[in-house]
Amino acid sequence: MLARIRAVLLEWEERSAEADRPSGVDQLHRAAAALMIEAGRMDGQVEDAEQARIEALLSRRFDLSDEALSSLMASAISIVDDSVELHGFTSALVKQLDHEERVELVEMLWEVVYADGELHPFEANLLRRVAGLLYVTDQESGAARTRALDRMNAGAENRTP
Repeated sequence: MLARIRAVLLEWEERSAEADRPSGVDQLHRAAAALMIEAGRMDGQVEDAEQARIEALLSRRFDLSDEALSSLMASAISIVDDSVELHGFTSALVKQLDHEERVELVEMLWEVVYADGELHPFEANLLRRVAGLLYVTDQESGAARTRALDRMNAGAENRTP
């Protein structure tokens, strides 16, 4: 009898957890946003330029409305505030993204850390750790860094009168 009650309770807990669990896409969006926010915070605070870069990258990559972007940012900030480790974010991304998409995410992270015009040692360390957790090689991360810097420099040149 106790075994049957336990089985019913476990089944109820599983269904409840599934109902509360975000869809794969939402989980992917939150994990990517959380990593970007963490990258922006590594030098002590998220600068306005970093915040703007994060929002632009997420909006463009995931085709989000302003309302969806605002909700995603609030959710991701809450996740980062409550988290002490990167593995939860990266493991979700490894499961849902193919290798090229993970390299693209690393490239997006490089854009975030360079958005304020400088690379802090903590930011560089984070990118090395995240790239490893995403199974992106140092060479691929270095190439992604170069592409991000080239794109940002090209954008700066286009804004100069």
